[in-house]
Amino acid sequence: MDVPATEPVGDKGAKPKTARNIQYISWVALALMTTSSVASLRPSPTMAVYGLASIFLYIVPAIVFLLPTALVSAELASGWEGGVYKWVSEGINKPAGFLAVWCQFAMTIFYYPSLLGFVASTLAYVINPDLASSGVWTAIVIMVCYWSGVWVSSRGTSGVAGLASGGLIIGTLIPGALLVILGIAFLGQGNESAAPMTADNLIPAWAGLSSLVLIVNNFLSYSGMEMNAVHVGSLKQPGKEFPKAMFLAMGLVLLIFILPALAISWIVPAEQLSLTAGVMQAFDAVFAAFDSQWLTPILGVMLVAASLGGMLTWLAGPSRGLLLISKQEGYLPPFLQKLNKHGVQQNILVTQGLVTTLIALAYAFIPDVSSAYWIFSVITTQVYLIMYLLMFVAAVRLRRSHPDHPRGYRAPMLTGLCGVGFAASLAALLIGFVPPSQFGSGSVGVYLAVVAGGALGLGLLVPFLFYKLRKPSWKEASA
Repeated sequence: MDVPATEPVGDKGAKPKTARNIQYISWVALALMTTSSVASLRPSPTMAVYGLASIFLYIVPAIVFLLPTALVSAELASGWEGGVYKWVSEGINKPAGFLAVWCQFAMTIFYYPSLLGFVASTLAYVINPDLASSGVWTAIVIMVCYWSGVWVSSRGTSGVAGLASGGLIIGTLIPGALLVILGIAFLGQGNESAAPMTADNLIPAWAGLSSLVLIVNNFLSYSGMEMNAVHVGSLKQPGKEFPKAMFLAMGLVLLIFILPALAISWIVPAEQLSLTAGVMQAFDAVFAAFDSQWLTPILGVMLVAASLGGMLTWLAGPSRGLLLISKQEGYLPPFLQKLNKHGVQQNILVTQGLVTTLIALAYAFIPDVSSAYWIFSVITTQVYLIMYLLMFVAAVRLRRSHPDHPRGYRAPMLTGLCGVGFAASLAALLIGFVPPSQFGSGSVGVYLAVVAGGALGLGLLVPFLFYKLRKPSWKEASA
């Protein structure tokens, strides 16, 4: 989920594409674009806890969530320009469309603390590994990085969008390949794997929902596929080429997710694994085995640089989309619609930053950094899943209400795909309320209060209040 949202602008003024002005891309190129926008090393430590069973836990959500999301959003994107707001507002109604685009934005409020929590733990290995478990250190790094990003973004700096693609190579492909190669070499030297690698461990041991709840993290890892669906119209034969692109992308994404997670599980025992610093723990341990620990800070800098580049591109995307819809429909008060002299939605970014700062402070008060990281990841996922629930409903309704509407691509068995995707999304949303078995000594009541307050409050209550309190004067006449 390392791709920023596209701007959900309306289709007002859009010109019909002709064969002359369409620039076609190959299905392989689309598969690589999709892979680069979804794959990341950040969730690897979370799944490394499961050892060999991580393969099962990656493949199941890929089938029941990643595939339906990709195919359904491709049909919507090839028939209706304007992104998720357009799809849901036409498929259900405008308030539901606002809720969908709000959730696409609001999930970033909890995404930044979890992303920057990973940055803080990684950066700790460049300075002092003991800092990785310090909540105060994590909170300071989150606030400094976020506000620095707001300052950069508010100046309208061009070119930040290219940082995400560069980050794939610097922060994912090179460290990921190195981790797998070193992990194999580690085992090749006769070291015993920290996690059992026998066939008996392919399926996770069932000990109630709490033993499986970390799978929710994989839904967040796979989210963002709807952003890439806009490219379906750039294929020469979308009906044949898009499914091929998605299956190739799924294969590549699974390899990038699974192999580093396995490598970490070979090197770092599950009970010692930090959900935020697990990648660096594995590098540190394996470099120590090869007497080259001086490389650890270099890998840390690469991971940090890639994550910060991704944050900058995210800062510019979802909030911009929310702003455009709000100007058009009057969903946000004028204060939040105001632009600075560079044309950037600075007031939204600053308001978001104040909430992010409060969340960052939670790292300083929640005893375990991994627990804080997990809670924020769950809330991010749940808020985002609300948008997917709306998208699946809208897709079925649009197929029935507009059966003859021109579409560049028609998903096979759309109703079935939407049913599977909706059920999987709902299940993941509900499972997120179950504290994981790895949730140490934390209070279950506090866990439920924080998760429910964050997900339901930010994902449903706040947009409801904006919608109910909106005024006709909030709508910009020229929008």
